[in-house]
Amino acid sequence: MRALEKTLEVPFDAAVSRVTEALKTEGFGVLTTIDVKDTLKKKLDVDFRRYTILGACNPGFAHRALGLSLEVGSLLPCNVVVYEEGGGAVVRAVDPLRSVGALEDPRFRALAQQVRETLERVIASA
Repeated sequence: MRALEKTLEVPFDAAVSRVTEALKTEGFGVLTTIDVKDTLKKKLDVDFRRYTILGACNPGFAHRALGLSLEVGSLLPCNVVVYEEGGGAVVRAVDPLRSVGALEDPRFRALAQQVRETLERVIASA
């Protein structure tokens, strides 16, 4: 799976904070925060690395996308993950150009490109 990705040489908590702030700077709000490590421990009693899924939404992009087709809602919000790797953290987001391809609707290409460029800035600035 192609994705937008960057390894950060900062502790996990700092990485989550930096990514959250970078998302805000680019007009995204974080609607959900899923602590995968905690969830897996509670539900399955297994240990897992620190791994957070941020459900990010840019209202302007979401409104434009939903105006084109209601089925795009199945791809919202944009998930951005941060997970521990060695002494740092990895930030990863699905490439919107790849995910909208699942809709087989060419009207989404320009919007997906804009979202991709915005997420690239988020990841670069984190």
